[in-house]
Amino acid sequence: MSPDYPFDEAATARVVVDDTGTVVGWNEGARTLLGWASPEVVGRPAGELLAGRRPPAPTGPRWDGMLGLRHRDGRTVRVWLLAHHRPALYDTPGTWLVVTPLAGDGARTTDAPLDTAALAQSPCAVAVYDEQLRLARVNDAMAAAIGLPEERIKGLRLSEIGGRPQSAELEAHMIRVLANGRAEDIQIYTRTGGEDRAHAWLARFKPVTDAAGRVRGVCLAAHDFTENYLARERLRLVNEASVRIGSTLDVTRTAQELAEVCVPALADFVSVDLLDLQDGGEPPARLVAPLDLRRAAHHSVNPGNPMAVAKPGDVQHYPAGSPQADSLIAGRTIVASVDELNAWLAWDTLRGERVREFGIHSTMSVPIRARGATLGVAVLTRYRRPDPFTPDDVLLAEEITARAAVCIDNARRFSRERDTALALQRSLLPRSLPKTVAVDAASRYLPAARAGVGGDWFDVIPLSGMRVAMVVGDVVGQGIQASATMGRLRTAVRTLADIDLAPEELLTHLDDLVVRLSEEAGSEGNPGEVGASCVYAVYDPVSRRCTLARAGHPAPLLVRPGAAPHRIDVPAGPALGVGGLPFESAELELTEGSVLAFYTDGLLASGERDAEAGHRLLSEALAAYSDSLDETCDRVLHALLPAGGVADDVALLLARTRGLPATQVATWDIPADPALVAPIRKQVVAQLTHWEMSEASFTAELVVSELVTNAIRYGAHPIRLRLIHDAKTLICEVSDTSHTAPHLRRAKTWDEGGRGLLLVAQLTQRWGSRHTAEGKTIWAELGLFEEE
Repeated sequence: MSPDYPFDEAATARVVVDDTGTVVGWNEGARTLLGWASPEVVGRPAGELLAGRRPPAPTGPRWDGMLGLRHRDGRTVRVWLLAHHRPALYDTPGTWLVVTPLAGDGARTTDAPLDTAALAQSPCAVAVYDEQLRLARVNDAMAAAIGLPEERIKGLRLSEIGGRPQSAELEAHMIRVLANGRAEDIQIYTRTGGEDRAHAWLARFKPVTDAAGRVRGVCLAAHDFTENYLARERLRLVNEASVRIGSTLDVTRTAQELAEVCVPALADFVSVDLLDLQDGGEPPARLVAPLDLRRAAHHSVNPGNPMAVAKPGDVQHYPAGSPQADSLIAGRTIVASVDELNAWLAWDTLRGERVREFGIHSTMSVPIRARGATLGVAVLTRYRRPDPFTPDDVLLAEEITARAAVCIDNARRFSRERDTALALQRSLLPRSLPKTVAVDAASRYLPAARAGVGGDWFDVIPLSGMRVAMVVGDVVGQGIQASATMGRLRTAVRTLADIDLAPEELLTHLDDLVVRLSEEAGSEGNPGEVGASCVYAVYDPVSRRCTLARAGHPAPLLVRPGAAPHRIDVPAGPALGVGGLPFESAELELTEGSVLAFYTDGLLASGERDAEAGHRLLSEALAAYSDSLDETCDRVLHALLPAGGVADDVALLLARTRGLPATQVATWDIPADPALVAPIRKQVVAQLTHWEMSEASFTAELVVSELVTNAIRYGAHPIRLRLIHDAKTLICEVSDTSHTAPHLRRAKTWDEGGRGLLLVAQLTQRWGSRHTAEGKTIWAELGLFEEE
């Protein structure tokens, strides 16, 4: 007796032999039959029990026949044996279960209820088991399904007749029916000994009672509903494919979903190979062997896909005669047995070794076609399932592959557009940030992992007077249109920054531009949906003051040396494109070494947390001190972004401020007297000598003379001259309270004036003017060293 079978097991002789031929199990029924005790037999070769010649090796998972066995007393016992092979599973080796009913048990007389229950002429397969769940009667249909005559298997348990795990499960149902007297219905899909392929059975276990109502056995009636079952499974698989395939717009993932849906429902191993298209081109209209295919995905019933001869991403060469090439060129599904592929397998020796190692017997190659284009081929292989592919399997595989082909083509087109948009996006973003005296800067840009590329951008723009502008923006929408709009806005910001507009004025002009772009993008008088957000800041290293304004954009964070990060209180202006509303700026003084953090909302956005939690994570990442801004950028992205990629574009710009020492700045108040220009020139030369910049004295003297003279002649008091320098540049600035800006013009031959600014333009690297609250400033930059 055992927990699984609460009756006497000795009514059947049971022996377990492993794949090496060693006896590993011996029950009491076997001792009764042959006289050997378990310790005398277990661990010894099973061949020692044979009397006479050995039987031929089994060719399938089940064997039965008459054998002569050696009894312990030396005589030969001829018995009928039934053997089931149980394959190896994980670390458990394969074994053979050998059983035979003992003669006395199989010949016993059955009670009347059992005799009447054996419906020999019933179209259903019927078997009747006694009170110990040993077979008493079967009808012709059940005997045909089992593949053995009644007189051979009478007295055996169901688990001994079937020898499969499903047989033990069915026996457990019978035990419950015998115990509680209630009928049970189950569905099972399995291959019985008398069938060449698996069938679906609807089985009913019903207690058999005598006249007194006592349960005397169990009747098993089974109905074969394979066609209905397979039709239902095909519909289920098609529905599952429509749900599981195409969950993302990623070609590789979609191909993997196709392979996973087909295993094990249709095949034991599936590989998906796509045409190796260069630079995202279109598939050729006509295919000619040999073909180069790139392995996109594969999946197997065996963990680790040991039968695969290529890794995902590898390019394989397929000649004429291979199922992949023949199917693609013919444009139809090709089903082939291994015997039909001998020529190809002889050419591809590695693949031939895998076929022989795993016992692959059938392949089905299905072209992946969508919108009239051939994209690749899916190859379905069977080696664990013994049955070959049927016409119904072909129709089902073609239906699933057709659905997957559309998803793969959509993913391919999306990937191509995304790559184009990303290339455009990266070409419009700065390749490197300029080195400035005002700030040290570092940046990161990450496109969305699955959605289209957006319009996030950032920039660092050197301004006059050693100042620097910093900008981060985000265009509404995704794709090439958003990237193109981003490029137009970034160019506009650089142009407006070059004329030294205040932050709030720059955003006003940018808002007007976005309104015009929306009007141009619209149709039939309806405005388009162009919109953007932006934050713009200007930092002056001389005064160490920063002016900021924002348009519908998250406020930047400030980290002062030794202090905790906090958001800068900048008035929240409307998003760009709203039109008609003013923008306001905020101004603050920054300690040298302060870090400004500008970012787009993609950095904080997450379905797992709210915006405030994102701000806390960002503050914690910025609070960890690091000399390297690049390391800080990486730490911020690692702390806030998920491992699988971001749902929206992310732009991050960090800037650490510097201050220009007062020793590098000289300032003079200029009286409104042209006669004092010469003394001013001498003071400038003396200052340059003090700065050890005598080589620039001649040019600086001429530039100062022209700018100061123009200010005295055309400007308004007070007038101020300022010199600023760093290691490479000398800047001359002349400020006055007039708002009239000078213009460069070409003087005619006999004109007495008009050549001053032309001379300044020729002698300096660049020059310009900027308006201030008090008036204007004319500036000119001189290079201290010639570029090598």
